[in-house]
Amino acid sequence: MHQAIAALSSERFLQRLRLGAGLVMLVFVAMHLFNHALLLVSLDTAERTGRLFALLWRNPAGTLLLFGALFVHVALVLRSLYRRRTLRMPAREAAQTALGLLIPFLIIEHVVPARLSQPLFGIVVDYRMVVRSLWVVNPLSGLRQSVALLVIWAHGCIGVYFWLRFRSWYASASPYLLAVAVLVPVLALLGFADTGRMLAHMADTAPQMDPAQAQALGARRPPIDQAAVTETMGRIKLGFYLAFAGAIALVLTARRLRTLAERASQITIRYSNGALVRAPRGLSLLEASRQGGVPHYSVCGGRGRCSTCRVRILQTASPLPPPGSIEAATLMRIHADGDVRLGCQLHPQGDVSVALLMAPNPDTALPVATEPVRPGREEEIAVLFCDLRNFTDLSEARLPYDVVFLLNRYFAIVGQAVEQAGGRLDKFIGDGAMALFGLGGGRDQGDRDKGDRDRAGGDEGSRDRGARQALAAAAAIVRDIAHLNTELGQDFAVRLRVAVGVHAGPSVVGVMGYGTTKNLTAVGDTVNVASRLETTAKEHDVAIAVSERALARSGVATDGLRHDEIAIRGRTAPLRVYLISEEESRRFVLEAEKA
Repeated sequence: MHQAIAALSSERFLQRLRLGAGLVMLVFVAMHLFNHALLLVSLDTAERTGRLFALLWRNPAGTLLLFGALFVHVALVLRSLYRRRTLRMPAREAAQTALGLLIPFLIIEHVVPARLSQPLFGIVVDYRMVVRSLWVVNPLSGLRQSVALLVIWAHGCIGVYFWLRFRSWYASASPYLLAVAVLVPVLALLGFADTGRMLAHMADTAPQMDPAQAQALGARRPPIDQAAVTETMGRIKLGFYLAFAGAIALVLTARRLRTLAERASQITIRYSNGALVRAPRGLSLLEASRQGGVPHYSVCGGRGRCSTCRVRILQTASPLPPPGSIEAATLMRIHADGDVRLGCQLHPQGDVSVALLMAPNPDTALPVATEPVRPGREEEIAVLFCDLRNFTDLSEARLPYDVVFLLNRYFAIVGQAVEQAGGRLDKFIGDGAMALFGLGGGRDQGDRDKGDRDRAGGDEGSRDRGARQALAAAAAIVRDIAHLNTELGQDFAVRLRVAVGVHAGPSVVGVMGYGTTKNLTAVGDTVNVASRLETTAKEHDVAIAVSERALARSGVATDGLRHDEIAIRGRTAPLRVYLISEEESRRFVLEAEKA
């Protein structure tokens, strides 16, 4: 029983509960907007679809789910606001928080009349009356509700972005998600405006009712004290406004009182770069860094879903609290040393000295608490290294202009082969080149359920495709260099020869560099091995040297291929390498085209 209560009150469970509640409300709003968009088809179509949606939401279970999700989400947002020790945060996170606090004030004006004017349970959908009320009778109320829907939709879309942005498939799906995020509210507003204009025109052109008929119709209707109804709704709305405003004021007051109480109990945080911050006891290291103006990365916004805020504990005056479930899972996933902790999850109770393991370089263009354009993550990719064998001899025997001409032709061949195969040309180093294949297949840093069974990340199709692309590019480079030799043989009396190394495996991929030279690249053992294989191709006088792992991923048959075992610095076991001549490389192009 105690374990169940602890699990339900854990930070990880509460984060998932907040996410689930938000998704319930986002689905409701999406269906609401979609129904508005159907007004572009016809008023009757929107009403029929609205009745179907009402079957889902206007029943005891649906009503309880919707309003329960609203209450839970708002309560957890206020809880997170109270738990924050500093309100300094990245702009996107601040925008999401501000929109979330604004939403209750915007929807009270809509929810109270909508729920009181209709039975709590039941299917009553009269779009004609609703649109006429908001467009013809009270257009200001229609404007307020349109703004409320846009704010809710924007808040939900930002939340979905923070939730999904590190999924391996998000990069390919993001254009479609963006299209949905933009089109759904636009079509809904267009449908509302089109129907509103139609009803306004009908009201202007409709014949006036005979006074006697109007009196008879009024006599048949039950008397309604409109003033009393308006007064009752006003009181209820005012009560909700005051309740929510009071809840926010209570949270802010509690935060202020806590800050005043903690000022008498502060700790000192020393950073390895010489910075020193005095912070209240119980503040997380990340919050203390932000409060003290120390640049500290946190890609996930301090939720423990990444490890970019990690620190190494150098010295501590008192024992540190043990890692919670979220922090422990992340530290285990990155195989962190015992003295490494997550800055967003560690709340030291005493003085502590730390080193920021992923601290940014001082840069006036990099504000405090900023986030990189693309954070580093581990991906399963294929890496290709290519180099000219006899370039030194060629450059010494020819004019500089000739050398530049030959190099540019060679670079064009390599670049076109890589791009046509679907890879990314990383860089040219002298007469050598490095290319990456299979980018975008990395695993999500926030998904801890996969554990170690998929350390390299990415789906199987992306891994295999990257290896096939790398081998196809290598074979195309060898083939096109041979064509270039034939073309230039008479005029330049030259024969260019290349050596290519290909390896596949997990690498850290991210935007790296300094200033204007930052670019997307990869580092790690896979890159080092691919570079070593390019040297192996030269040593064995072959065109391509490819690792057994890359060849297996590509699906190319190894029958008849020569192989060797080579030693790689830093590896205890030798690596099996397949050695491919220029003639044998042609089959890679053919098999890649079939795949």
